[in-house]
Amino acid sequence: MSKIPIALQLYSVRDDAAKDLASVLDTVAKAGYDGVEFAGYYGHDAPTLKKMLDDRGLKCAGAHVGLDTLIGDEFEKSVEFHKILDNPYLIVPGLAESRRNSAAALKVTVSIFNDVAARLKPHGQFTGYHNHAIEFVPMGDNGELMWDLFFGETSPDVIMQFDTGNALHGGADALPYLERYPGRAVTVHLKEYSATNDKALIGEGDVPFSRIFDVCESTGGTKWYIVEQESYAYPPLECAERCIKILRDWGK
Repeated sequence: MSKIPIALQLYSVRDDAAKDLASVLDTVAKAGYDGVEFAGYYGHDAPTLKKMLDDRGLKCAGAHVGLDTLIGDEFEKSVEFHKILDNPYLIVPGLAESRRNSAAALKVTVSIFNDVAARLKPHGQFTGYHNHAIEFVPMGDNGELMWDLFFGETSPDVIMQFDTGNALHGGADALPYLERYPGRAVTVHLKEYSATNDKALIGEGDVPFSRIFDVCESTGGTKWYIVEQESYAYPPLECAERCIKILRDWGK
């Protein structure tokens, strides 16, 4: 298998990006990242963002978007925006409580995701879902997990964007959830979690990255690794630079 490219989730450096996105992208490219994942566009339109990426040799590895931007009148606008970015992955980073607070509510949400996935597919685009910690808290009397209720019923075209640190924070070992849904972990957030150091960088905590890489690179179907850092022992951009250096030192 060819080497999986590595992107930075720009939420990691959101304050810097809000001040000067072009300068942030310069730093990201020079640090050795292959691409970025958006979580907001900092007032720029799609053609401007695409040119910024192209000028620096960066790809769009995805974007975090609200579910409401994928339904109703917003659907076509979203399709066109992300076509310009050459972005196939429109990932929903969380759900309103009313869409996930019961098995019945989640069943309706699953139906919405399946419909969106079917409508995006002819455009070469995919929707998906990104976990936090709540997905690994048992629901109801049966103790089922939202993660399994969701991905057990959604179409294989709905991407499982697994966040390693968030899962561990929720008490879940990442590996069983990656192995249970082969081919679904198309983009994976590499985030550290440490029970003793809330500012740990990749490799400094409890996430079993080498085993995760093994699954991603064999049965996971992973197309992008995406670094996300939300706590900072150093300035955010320096954390991003340190993370990619660690990954490159590991041969990634």
